[in-house]
Amino acid sequence: MTADVPSRTVTGNTFTAPAGWSVTVRGNASVLEAPEANSWIALVDVKAKDHAAAIAEAWAAYRPASQRPLVATASSPDKDGWTEQRTYSYQTSPGEHRSVTAGVMRHGDRWLAWISDIDNAVREKRLAAISLVFDSLQPKGYAPESFAGRKARALDARRIQELSDFVERARREADVTGLSVGIVQDGKTVFAGGFGLKELGGSARPDANTLYLIASTTKPLTTLMLAKLVDAKRLTWDTPVTQVLPSFKLGDASTTRKVQIKHLICACTGLPRQDYEWLMEFKDATPASALAMLGTMQPTSGFGEIFQYSNPLAAAAGFVGGHVLFPDKELGAAYDQAMQSLVFDPLGMNATTFDFKRVLAANHASAHALDIDGKSSRAVFDVNYAIVPMRPAGGAWSSINDLLKYVSMEIANGKLADGSRYISAQVLNDRRKPNVPVGKDNDYGMGLMAYTKQGVRIVGHAGSMFGYRSQMFWMPEHGVGVVMLTNSDEGWTVTSAVERKLFELMFDGKSQAEDEVKLAAKATQERIAAGRKLLTVPPDRSALAKLGDRYSNPALGDIAVSRTGKGVVFDFGEWRSEVASRNNPDGTTSFVTIVPGFSGLDFVMGEKDGKRVLNFRDAQHEYVFREQ
Repeated sequence: MTADVPSRTVTGNTFTAPAGWSVTVRGNASVLEAPEANSWIALVDVKAKDHAAAIAEAWAAYRPASQRPLVATASSPDKDGWTEQRTYSYQTSPGEHRSVTAGVMRHGDRWLAWISDIDNAVREKRLAAISLVFDSLQPKGYAPESFAGRKARALDARRIQELSDFVERARREADVTGLSVGIVQDGKTVFAGGFGLKELGGSARPDANTLYLIASTTKPLTTLMLAKLVDAKRLTWDTPVTQVLPSFKLGDASTTRKVQIKHLICACTGLPRQDYEWLMEFKDATPASALAMLGTMQPTSGFGEIFQYSNPLAAAAGFVGGHVLFPDKELGAAYDQAMQSLVFDPLGMNATTFDFKRVLAANHASAHALDIDGKSSRAVFDVNYAIVPMRPAGGAWSSINDLLKYVSMEIANGKLADGSRYISAQVLNDRRKPNVPVGKDNDYGMGLMAYTKQGVRIVGHAGSMFGYRSQMFWMPEHGVGVVMLTNSDEGWTVTSAVERKLFELMFDGKSQAEDEVKLAAKATQERIAAGRKLLTVPPDRSALAKLGDRYSNPALGDIAVSRTGKGVVFDFGEWRSEVASRNNPDGTTSFVTIVPGFSGLDFVMGEKDGKRVLNFRDAQHEYVFREQ
């Protein structure tokens, strides 16, 4: 495909085939192949009596020999004309570097099955294209629900109460420890409050002033600071980065020369995620070393071609902006002062800060996550300090009351509550313009997502750090803005459903949010239970006998192995985790971290050059820890 092409399956179900992909029809299967080899999505039309028959027929039509051992199944809510949706997860070995999932869904008396058989590097690199396929997949003749042209109903006391009751039910269903929610409509705060607990074992409830680590929801604030510099004509979005910070460089010289200010925060430079390089070795990290790390990173796609999210580049954006304003200060101090003077002070965000020490002595929410048995627990917190030298990308702590001031300014196109002009509307809204597609009707601008759902335009950003999930969005045409801050990794279940619940309350949308929460929470527990069956805790004794005492990798640092009674701990220096062992289908053995919040890191035992090694991968990179 030379462009995104509206397409049909064999029986007429519609989907979009992404640019660069190919489509082959084999019998009742439409098979999409990624530009890279060895990665496919199969859409198979079947007529079957039930889920089991439908998925069996799909595998037979696609590639029977490629089916892996089934790990778990989960149901999904009715959506976009599909009913009886169910997904299937299959076990692969780490050495295969791929993920295999499948699903079935029904419309009328026909089933559609899908199989996703994709290399992990391709999956991350082609995330936007994969999302486009599934987001656009609809039954033949289906007319999607749309609220285009409708006026949003007022969120009056009755609707706010219904929303509050829903949030509390969703929080309990998903086992989210606590969250705070704020909503503005037509320039007024219609709700600001908290649910649950600030900390497990305590009794204090969070409120609209409780501070949470807002993670990547920091990015829109950082790009707002840059917008203020553009508005003041201190730079332009098109200014080459090396013009204002000559030391800036990426691992690829030609890409370095192309990078303008806007490219630092557009997720469109071709630079992939390499988050473990700042998450696992950060004790001595500084903003300067964070920028230097960019000089070791190579693009894996062409400049401006596809969506690839890079936290280090977003961090560079903030540090470059701070340097423009305060060139004689250390990069971190310059950024902090730029944010204070250009963003926090003018907007009245008096509690928002990057100072962990200040936060932990104040009204704040502690971090939580589900453990390997699916129980809510205190999450590993120390890893969150990794964001300090990278803070423009995700290091702010903020509250509902502070962030509602920011969202209200965005809705007012740059005006403050008193009507005064804070920033020009054009420069502010430049950040919302599409730079690269993320999926169907979904684009990434500059530190902001802009997407359309059911005919409603939405702008915002989400965030994720260890034990914290945040979501902030606004509907510009309807004057509505929402901020949700949670102190649990499962907070996404609630934040996702609240968006749908608002559609139901404001536009009389179909009732879907309740089922969405229940099935998402159930699927999470089923996934955890299935994964738990594969783990041995404490680790297998024969595997332990082959494990060394210390390993090292130049990019990710050291692992000190300590044996505590029957258990084993991997100490990464800045944080530590107990580990389980797992036998993989290919005969290898993995040691897997099980600390709540950072569980699932997979270290495969092996040997290289006569030394014991632990092999670790993210989606597009492999790291070898050698025994010391």
